[in-house]
Amino acid sequence: MTDDLLTYRIALASIRGMSVDLAQKLFDVIPDEREFFELDEHTLKQITGGRSKVYDKFYRSQQLERARNEVEFVNKKNIRVTYFTDANYPARLLEAPDAPILLYSSGDCDLNAAHIISVVGTRHATPYGINFTQRLIADLAAALPGLVVVSGLAYGIDIAAHRACLHNQVPTVAVMARGLNHIYPAQHRNDAVAIVRQGGAIVTDYTSLDEIHRGNFLARNRIIAALSDCTVVVESATSGGALVTASLAASYNRDVFALPGRISDEFSSGCNRLIKSNRAALITGAEELIEAMQWESMASVPQQREMFPQLNTEEQQVVDALRQHPDSHINDIASALGQPVYRIMSTLMDLECRNIVLSLPGSRFSLA
Repeated sequence: MTDDLLTYRIALASIRGMSVDLAQKLFDVIPDEREFFELDEHTLKQITGGRSKVYDKFYRSQQLERARNEVEFVNKKNIRVTYFTDANYPARLLEAPDAPILLYSSGDCDLNAAHIISVVGTRHATPYGINFTQRLIADLAAALPGLVVVSGLAYGIDIAAHRACLHNQVPTVAVMARGLNHIYPAQHRNDAVAIVRQGGAIVTDYTSLDEIHRGNFLARNRIIAALSDCTVVVESATSGGALVTASLAASYNRDVFALPGRISDEFSSGCNRLIKSNRAALITGAEELIEAMQWESMASVPQQREMFPQLNTEEQQVVDALRQHPDSHINDIASALGQPVYRIMSTLMDLECRNIVLSLPGSRFSLA
């Protein structure tokens, strides 16, 4: 794709209210994206039947200038831009009426893989939710070829899902609510790097020039839901982004699953309500999901868990500290062991990848 064509495509995607349906209607009448920016306002309104200010010549010229800057950014950072007419545009996503007309991505993950699920949940994940997420992804990885897991790189269940994928060599896709010039939250930057290195991708429909707004997070949930064959809600209160994703998934005719919990647990209340209202199927493990989706499971030899893992001196010290003081903040662990925080963080990440330690909200940790 030439830079000239890429500029016009990025500019078109930046037009407020632009959708795949509207773009397709435009190209039934005009030959290409360049024509959209060269036509006068009156002609465009006649073609689309619209009266929007977005057809103003000055507004369109602004979007072109922004697009030229964005082309420089994507070329410099080696970011892939996938347009809705490209053969590799995600077919599942294209089925959604509010699909973006282009995606920015870092990484080579196949967004048309055989089996794609989204795993979402509260930022205030509990050990119950994190343990289930790790077990679900490990079991799915052993049973399903071509598995890809989508989530949002947020604290809690999202990052637990991504890290479980990294541990089980499963490609995972993190959908961002901002451009790829910054990873949010910054604490998950190393995870984002690992996701790309291990065959996953970081994906967004926002440019590096777009400001981040609270509404971006809800808007990006449509991509999480539409990229996937089904959505699994692990933990959620009675409101929150995970329930929005579940609702969007249902509107796209995707299957929705939810992990039940105790009626007294705040972050199981949303899941329990989804199940009670028949908006989600109850799930307790990978086998139920595979059966409900009518997927063919590979015969696999059960993997024996490492009952007595070999630990080096630093790892053993961290484990002993957490055994004495469960649910400890990383600063408290570092202080107790007389080690710098960055060194303790490195050890904790290694232990988490081996399912020895659980990462909890608020930079707290416990033994798995």
